[in-house]
Amino acid sequence: MLHVVRSRTHTLVVSALFAALIAASALIAIPVGEVPFTLQTLLVALAALILPPAAAAGAVGTYILAGAVGLPVFAGGKAGLVVLAGPTGGFLLGFAGGAWLGSLLRTVLADHVRPMAADIVAVITVVVITYLAGWAQLAFVTGMDARAALVAGVLPFLLVDALKGAGAVVVAGTLRRARLV
Repeated sequence: MLHVVRSRTHTLVVSALFAALIAASALIAIPVGEVPFTLQTLLVALAALILPPAAAAGAVGTYILAGAVGLPVFAGGKAGLVVLAGPTGGFLLGFAGGAWLGSLLRTVLADHVRPMAADIVAVITVVVITYLAGWAQLAFVTGMDARAALVAGVLPFLLVDALKGAGAVVVAGTLRRARLV
């Protein structure tokens, strides 16, 4: 069994913690054109590795809802629906879909492959879903062609997100071995 059976309260508390950690990770943003560098991908990937699918998506959804209603939790302390409808909104929405699908794939694969392999597939899924949604909205909102949006919103982040994904795999494995999750 992949996820340790815990109470609903435990799952809600861990989900809320991830929502808060994702928000905190967005506050330090390094601008790179339209899309900033943040540590959000690390926390979203870690949520997908630690939480069941609905809880992983719920943690990200809570974070997005907090920003949508005006709490300054988006990159650089921004907030509001204007951010979700703007150039980076697709990345935020992609986080939710990526967290859910990554966690689901990890759950399905856990009984068939080594835990690290399942984790790697999950992290790649989180990143790919995030990039697809973000790339599409970036192109649509800014009027960039597909290639320009790829160059502006995906390519500069590949190496850094690979490192963040590797970090999430290591942290998740450590937490599991310590029986903290």
